[in-house]
Amino acid sequence: MALPFFESGARKKRDQMVAVDLGNRTTKAVCVQRRGNSFALTNYALLDAPIFDKTLSPEMLTDHLKTLSQTMASKNKMVTLTIGLTDALVRPVDMPMLPADEMRMVLKLNSRNYLQQDLSNYLFDCQVLNGNGHGKGAEAKGSGIQKQRVLVAGARKQLVDDFMQGARGAGLIPDHLVPGLIGPVNAFERAMPEAFKNEVLALVDIGFKNSSICILNKGELTLTRTVNIGGDRLTTALSEAMNISYAEAEGIKIGMPQEVQSALEATLSPLGRELRASIDFFEHQQDKALSHVYVSGGSARSSVIVQALQTELMVECKAWNPTAGLQLQLTTEQAAQVEAFGPQLAVAIGAAFAAL
Repeated sequence: MALPFFESGARKKRDQMVAVDLGNRTTKAVCVQRRGNSFALTNYALLDAPIFDKTLSPEMLTDHLKTLSQTMASKNKMVTLTIGLTDALVRPVDMPMLPADEMRMVLKLNSRNYLQQDLSNYLFDCQVLNGNGHGKGAEAKGSGIQKQRVLVAGARKQLVDDFMQGARGAGLIPDHLVPGLIGPVNAFERAMPEAFKNEVLALVDIGFKNSSICILNKGELTLTRTVNIGGDRLTTALSEAMNISYAEAEGIKIGMPQEVQSALEATLSPLGRELRASIDFFEHQQDKALSHVYVSGGSARSSVIVQALQTELMVECKAWNPTAGLQLQLTTEQAAQVEAFGPQLAVAIGAAFAAL
């Protein structure tokens, strides 16, 4: 599933892509290379983000990407960047059966009609979904107009321009900009193809400031939502409950002893309620029950966190590894650490697949 807001214009199939997930706290980068019908992870890096309380300026992004390029030591100048959860709109919409270029123009001129918001300063992209219910070619009730189910993505034009300027300033060629929300969906399709095709499931990605939920109905993205609760709030709660520094709480969050479970559960409860509300809405609308919730993000490395979410959501929750669908061609040091870092790479890996 690819939903770039911007492409470099060349339709040539890429053999290799560096994808960068510009997280609030940590920037994650991967290099994914095509190997026949398969893909290989040949490099990855995690760097502290330069700032996490506001959007990066083009100048700060340029400096950060220069540092990242030196760390990755990649000769490939093509780069795919992700746009964060709160900066990108991603939504399934019923639209007229038009070519993609015309649908983008319709959204630009009449966003309020389709998205219930005036988004005249946005850029849009869209992808026709293989409908389960609102299928391609379905007729809108009482209108006689042929409709198709489309996944729409949008971002402010100024933000897109800033990202392109920042990447070019670092000597890189911005090939794609991809909504970060799409990343885990793409990565999951490759890592767990049978579950992707056959299950009714939810993907929950726990980020630093925000978390996302994407509900898939046998491969079709049916519902998306962003919740403004993430790993930062979990760490802060542990810090206050245990009267320790934030850094110490961050250090023990993943290998968390059972005695701090109660403090964690109190913080996870609001997140669980918000996610459960999205699940309830889907199950009521579609008359289908979720089989599993698959969890990614740094917090997914904690079995206590995953189990606490399962208690809140009343659906079996599992952590999953986004690198599972990739050949691993890494240095010895990277190979030793990739299992631990894997859950944090879901957005970056999925963005690379969108570009490849």
